[in-house]
Amino acid sequence: MTFSNWNRPLVWLSAWVVVAVAGAAWLGYARLQVLEDAFVTDARIVHRLLSQRAVQHDAVMAMLPLLQPPVGRPGNVALPLPRLPAAYPQITQVFRRLPDSTWPANWPDALRAGAQEAVTRSGQSGHAELALADLPAGKAWLALAGQEVDFALLLDLRAAIPWEEWPMDAAASAVRVRLEYQGQAMVVQAGRPPSDGWRYAFRKTLASQSQPFDVVLAREVGWGELPWGRMLTWAVVSAAVLAALRALLRQRAAVRRAEELLRVGQVARLNQLGELAAGMAHELNQPLTALLANTQAAQRLLKDEEPDLDTARHAMGQAVEQARRASAVVGRLRRVVERPDLSGQAQPLALAAAVHEALHLLEPELRRRSIAVQVDAPADLPAVLAEPVALQQILHNLVMNALQAMEQVEASQRRLHIRLRVQGAQALLGVCDSGPGVPAEARTRLFTPFYTTRAGGLGLGLSLCESLAQAMGGELTLAPSPEGPGNRPGAEFHLLLPLAVPASLA
Repeated sequence: MTFSNWNRPLVWLSAWVVVAVAGAAWLGYARLQVLEDAFVTDARIVHRLLSQRAVQHDAVMAMLPLLQPPVGRPGNVALPLPRLPAAYPQITQVFRRLPDSTWPANWPDALRAGAQEAVTRSGQSGHAELALADLPAGKAWLALAGQEVDFALLLDLRAAIPWEEWPMDAAASAVRVRLEYQGQAMVVQAGRPPSDGWRYAFRKTLASQSQPFDVVLAREVGWGELPWGRMLTWAVVSAAVLAALRALLRQRAAVRRAEELLRVGQVARLNQLGELAAGMAHELNQPLTALLANTQAAQRLLKDEEPDLDTARHAMGQAVEQARRASAVVGRLRRVVERPDLSGQAQPLALAAAVHEALHLLEPELRRRSIAVQVDAPADLPAVLAEPVALQQILHNLVMNALQAMEQVEASQRRLHIRLRVQGAQALLGVCDSGPGVPAEARTRLFTPFYTTRAGGLGLGLSLCESLAQAMGGELTLAPSPEGPGNRPGAEFHLLLPLAVPASLA
């Protein structure tokens, strides 16, 4: 388990990948939606235009009985209706058949049979019917049964396309348009050949009873049609925003870390001042007590001296009084600077969270010294009873001592291992470094005030930590046989703190 995972470049890179991909996907999806909406709109317009032309054909067929020549003319002929092709260029020929006659003999058998069947159906339905469709050739024959004369009409389907109202550029559009009927097909618009990508399709039958052709449109959107420019811009912008956010968070974290370190330092200096004052009071109290005893002895001896002994007794009495006063002052000073009992200020705390907070405060130092950190803590570690500031100061001192000790080894071998576990009714926190370890001659004096093995050290840090731990009902010790990670010698300190709820009751 490592600390400050949120600040790792890989985490931010992963976040950028997620944001960039999500944004690009949204832009791509929006583009596909726009293309699909345009396709559906064009498809509906195409269907409406072609249906309108088909309905016109039905209307022309219904009008033919009104335009027929006298019945006395020959039976199977093409009607001379010059105005009809002028108005409807897609109508190439119009035929009529008188009663008891047949369709033109030069018609193919399939067309003659189809026309006859269509006339029969038309007599039942009352409207024109499809006689024969040759979609690959773009031809279709319609037939209508009249009261006296039957009619047939030849359509040029390609000429029926209303290009002047067409919603697309037929030469450049990627949409393929076809008319389909019973396995036949007529290409209206070639469009783009099928390819890999997203496919849109539309199929709907013409709104005509005589021309039941299916209008089929298809369109594939290739990868090249996605908005790569906007997607790249989004990726760049999101990277810039996340980089700015990371810089802002790092700056804010650095400010909070500096404020917290300042607070810890101030508390440490005050505690060290108290430790120093208590030590001075302890050291001064012994000579003052000796001075008092010697002065009292001298006072008794001077009682047997020459007649001016009254002055001497008075002077020695004053010295005794001053010595007592100095002793009282020192005693009052010691009582003032003595640390209050922290057991009453203890509260349930998450030990693992306190460890990570301390590591977060010292992250710049850990990074500067290239120290690898490993924290092993069970997920169900119970809370401990501790005073927050005192616990933070102990952790800060232990970690800083480990960092300073590891300055004597190569950077590649610097390891800080912190272990947390439950030990009876207490929680044990072990801080182990890969430094040179504690010399044997220093182990017994390590917690003695003013004793230090580091040049320039005051020798109050471990003594202060021990006092703070004891004030919270805990204990701070040096492990008897420390071994650093990687089988290197090192120092390992154990901090024992009482559990907020005993393990047997948890």
